[in-house]
Amino acid sequence: MNWQVYIILCSDNTLYTGITTDLLRRFNQHASGRGAKYFRGRRPAQVVYQEVSHTRSSASTRELEIKKLSRSEKQLLISSAMKGTGCQK
Repeated sequence: MNWQVYIILCSDNTLYTGITTDLLRRFNQHASGRGAKYFRGRRPAQVVYQEVSHTRSSASTRELEIKKLSRSEKQLLISSAMKGTGCQK
C-alpha cells in the first residue's frame, strides 16, 4: 500500500504532521472534526508538504523524524519541496 507523510498548515498558523493512504480523505476528516484531536479548536487550512511512496513502517518513521524538527526546520523542508527537490507540495 502507498503511504504518504504530510504536513498541514492550520488556522492558528501551526503545523500538523501525519500519515495516510488517502490524503484528500484524511484532510476532509480533519476538517470535519473526525480526524486527530489536534484539530479541535483549530481548522486545517492547507496541505503544505507531502511525501509519497512510503510503506506503513517508513511513513511512521518519517512522521516521527519530522515531528522532532523545530518549526524553522519544518519550514525549510516545506520550502525545499516547493522548489522541486523531489518532494511534492
